[in-house]
Amino acid sequence: MLSVSGLSVALALVLLPASTEALKEGECEVCIAFLGRFYDSLKDNEVAFNNVDIEKALTKSCNDAKGKENRFCYYIGATSDAATKMINEVSKPMSHHVPVEKICEKLKKKDSQICELKYDKQLDLSTVDLKKLKVKDLKKVLEDWGESCKGCAEKSDFIRKITELMPKYAPAAARARTEL
Repeated sequence: MLSVSGLSVALALVLLPASTEALKEGECEVCIAFLGRFYDSLKDNEVAFNNVDIEKALTKSCNDAKGKENRFCYYIGATSDAATKMINEVSKPMSHHVPVEKICEKLKKKDSQICELKYDKQLDLSTVDLKKLKVKDLKKVLEDWGESCKGCAEKSDFIRKITELMPKYAPAAARARTEL
């Protein structure tokens, strides 16, 4: 029969690898990027680092957020239609200048969906063959530019619209395409 002393149990616990609470590479991509830019904007605008001012500024930033960043704001309760209110989980640590990565780690423990958000990969319009893209992707390009294609029924209509607007929104890509 094996007997385990308190010392050997303590030693075994010390030798076990610590639970990996740290974020993995690429995890919490939207959280880290959005809160990083937000923190920098607080410093640039010389906002007082207290909970109330940070929450006001965060709510204001979230009103302008689109796509995945808007979804992140929804998850933390910084949008008007949010079901939960975890905004203080951001404002309080940020008021103490806690690193953004640590804030996102804590948010992950509260709601794992926050760290599952990833940005859509960006298309390289200078090299991609628009004819090979799906209509959904073509619509996404126009949406990212804040444009729409009213009356577009065929894929070729979307391609024509993107090609027409490319010099305005992606001038480098437009130049590269004309050089091909």
